[in-house]
Amino acid sequence: MNMASTAKSSAKSVAAAAASSVASSLGAKAAPSLPIISVPSGPTLFEAAERVPNETLDDIRADLGECTRCRLHKARTKLVFGVGNPKAELVFVGEGPGHDEDIQGEPFVGRAGKLLTQMIEAMSLRREDVYICNVVKCRPPENRLPDKDEIAVCSPFLLRQLAAIQPKVICCLGACSAQTLLATNQGISRFRGEWFDFRGSKLIATYHPAYLLRNPPAKSEVWKDLQKVMAVLGLQPKKR
Repeated sequence: MNMASTAKSSAKSVAAAAASSVASSLGAKAAPSLPIISVPSGPTLFEAAERVPNETLDDIRADLGECTRCRLHKARTKLVFGVGNPKAELVFVGEGPGHDEDIQGEPFVGRAGKLLTQMIEAMSLRREDVYICNVVKCRPPENRLPDKDEIAVCSPFLLRQLAAIQPKVICCLGACSAQTLLATNQGISRFRGEWFDFRGSKLIATYHPAYLLRNPPAKSEVWKDLQKVMAVLGLQPKKR
């Protein structure tokens, strides 16, 4: 078997290996004043999901293919993999595609996406500077939250994306992505704005842009979180 075949075989084994242990801890470290993350024994999800050396986002997308691994594929229009800089220092992770994303095949392009773009630009960045993706790659019906089994099947591809990018900061948008990566059932209000160590990256969770559309007063809290991200990345707010 040649090296390419070995790498391809190894990549295809990741989803099956990691899905069975999606509830395992990822080694996230809670702030001392807020010990919300319990660390169960056993292998972490990253340990279960073997990494293919020098794997790229293109390799992961090719392995994903026209995915039919869970029931979400049945109603999708387009698979939504992710978009942005493959070497980004900052990655935003949402929960899953909505209607507009399903049509266009790109994450965060609807009303919530426009707000996310404004948030990114307020940080003195462009969408092209960051990477944007979701926990699941296909739109859940009626924009419901992804079910646990759907997350278990799809999240290994997210983990491989993060491993390939190796960002300095991961910003989880909403409870679903934060709970998935931190392996917790705690509500986002318990740990929003706190820093966690996540396999070489710093992780922070804030409210989803869709939540901000329904609750505009929460924008000030999100801006505080983004300012923490900017401090880590050495960014200054965009001048008006």
